[in-house]
Amino acid sequence: MTSTLQPDPSMIGGVPKVPLAHLPDPGALFARRAERFDFLAGYSANLAPYLRFLAGICRAQQAVARDLPRPDPLPAERIEQARANAMPPLDRDAMRAGLSVALDRLTDRLAGLAMPEAARLALEALRAAGPADRDWVMTNVLTDTIPPDSVAPHLFAAAALQVHAAMLAATLAADRLVPIRTGICPACGGRPASSLVTATMGAEGARYCSCATCQTLWNEVRVKCTCCGSTKGITFRSVETDEATIKAECCRECGKWVKIMYQNKNPTLEPVADDVASLGLDLMMRDTEWTRGGYDPFLAGY
Repeated sequence: MTSTLQPDPSMIGGVPKVPLAHLPDPGALFARRAERFDFLAGYSANLAPYLRFLAGICRAQQAVARDLPRPDPLPAERIEQARANAMPPLDRDAMRAGLSVALDRLTDRLAGLAMPEAARLALEALRAAGPADRDWVMTNVLTDTIPPDSVAPHLFAAAALQVHAAMLAATLAADRLVPIRTGICPACGGRPASSLVTATMGAEGARYCSCATCQTLWNEVRVKCTCCGSTKGITFRSVETDEATIKAECCRECGKWVKIMYQNKNPTLEPVADDVASLGLDLMMRDTEWTRGGYDPFLAGY
């Protein structure tokens, strides 16, 4: 008896078809990130103070996410309009009021956190800022812009935006999201901090980008630039060996690079904490022809 093998439509390149997106659980996400920052601080003498500082910020983010009321779900017509037009359902401009509330809650929480004097002064200045200065900072973080001469206050505002945006994303239905374009979060339109090759989301070897804003994970094809979408001229660089679990995925078409983390080799990798802790890779890439394409406000100024 003979049979004809038929292609499995759920398989693409030997990898089972996976969900487009995994939405964040804000409380669990920030708690896990804080733990990872604390762990990584024990293995990096030079970065340890900063990593512990960020762990404290993440714990404050967790507390704010726990204490703030859950946002109302978006109207069904907004979801359908976004789907029909291949747009993210979350509107950045509409986040301003919620960001302001989250920023107040977060800066109040951070008042008791040990931090460098420069950061303390920036926090106090942000808490005392007038409407115009405060609005300027919020506008910048809503547009993924952090001025090099004003990193510290923007770091705090970006952390508040992460809380608010993640809480909004958590109200969505992942199966109602649609792809936007390469490198764009289907929930909020944000940019990726990094990408993960995972073994824990239903398909060994699937690649997910991690949104730097709302913390949604969305599926992207591997060996494809997450900045321009090109599949040509993709190369990988690492500080260690070819077996490194964090590499720079470099694109010769657009000249940018984004970190890719092999969570299937090290399940403890976290897309933001390990992005910061692998600063050595950023320093190495500064001496190359490529520019960083991943966006991580916790690395602004480095």
